[in-house]
Amino acid sequence: MTDRSGLWWRTGRARAFPDPRDPKPPVVEPIRRRAGGVGSVQVEAPLVDTRGMARPPLDLDPEHGDQTGPPLRSDAAEDAGGPGRPSGTGGPGEAYVAPDGVLARFTPFLLIRAAHPRQAVLTAGAVAGAAALAGRPGREIALVAATVLVGQAILGWHNDLVDRERDRRFRARGKPVADGRLDPGGLWFVLACGVLLLVPLSVANGVGAGLCYLLAVAIGMLANLRFRRGFWSWLPWAASFALYPAFLSFGGWGGATVGSPPEPAMVALAALLGIGVHLLTALWGLVPDHEEGWTYLPLRIGLRVGAGRVLTLASVWIAASVTAMAFVATYRGLSR
Repeated sequence: MTDRSGLWWRTGRARAFPDPRDPKPPVVEPIRRRAGGVGSVQVEAPLVDTRGMARPPLDLDPEHGDQTGPPLRSDAAEDAGGPGRPSGTGGPGEAYVAPDGVLARFTPFLLIRAAHPRQAVLTAGAVAGAAALAGRPGREIALVAATVLVGQAILGWHNDLVDRERDRRFRARGKPVADGRLDPGGLWFVLACGVLLLVPLSVANGVGAGLCYLLAVAIGMLANLRFRRGFWSWLPWAASFALYPAFLSFGGWGGATVGSPPEPAMVALAALLGIGVHLLTALWGLVPDHEEGWTYLPLRIGLRVGAGRVLTLASVWIAASVTAMAFVATYRGLSR
C-alpha cells in the first residue's frame, strides 16, 4: 500500500482496494517497531477510512518522543484538566459512556471541567506573576488574576460548546457537554453571566487595560469559530497574547485611565509567546484534527517532522520567548 505519512503511527500492510470476489475482509498486519523499553505502549487501530483504505495502527511510545510524539492524554491527565482538545481515545461510531460517580454529576464540578481549568489557572497565574514582577500592589495583582481567570473560563466554556459534536464523535474525555452531563443551554447561560462579570472586572483594571483584555477574549472566541482549522491558526494566538503587555501596562485600580503604552519589544515577544503556546496546546489534538482534515500550522509541522519534534520546538520557543521578555523587562521595563 502507498505509504501515508503520519504523526504517531506507521503504515500497515493491507490491500487498499479489496477484491469484491474475496469473501474475506482484507487483513491488516501492522508493522511493529522495536520495543520502546519500560512503559512503551502500542495501540493498534485497524479502522477503515472513507476511502476504503485501512488506517495504520497508532504507535505510542512515551520514551521515544522524537520518533512517536507525546502520548495522548490519559484519564488522570484529563482529571487534572488538560488543554481543551479532543484526546483521541476513541473513534467515530463507538459508544460514548459518560463517567459515573458523585462528582461526575455535580454541576459546579462539571462547570470547572468545561472551563479548561489547568490552562485557565496557568494563564491567570502567569499574568498575575508578571504584574507582581512589574511592582503592582497586592490588590491589583489579585484583580489581574481574577480578571484573567474569568476570561479564560469563558474561552473554555465557549470552546466546549462549539466543539461538542466533534468531541462526541471522538469520545473526548473530560468533556461534560459532549457526553451529555452538562446541558448546552445551561452552559450558554453561565457563559453569558461570566461575560457580565468580566466586563466590570476588566474595567476595574483601568479603562484602557480593560478594553485590551476584553479585545483579547473576543479574539479568542473568534478563534474558536474561525481561523483555527487553516494555516492562519497562529494569528489569533499572537494577537491575543500581544494585548497582555498593554493590559498590564495600562492597568491600575478603580477604573481610572492610568498607565502608559507598553514597550513595542514586549508586545512583539508576547505575540511570539502566543505562537509557542499554540504549538504546545495543539499537540494533544493532532490526531483527531488530522482525521478531520484540518491544516493548521502545528499539524503541518507535525506531519513533516513528527509530533515529538513539535513538542521540542514549542518548549524551546516558549523558553526563548520568556527569557527574552525577562531581559527586556529588566533593561527596558514593561512600559515606555
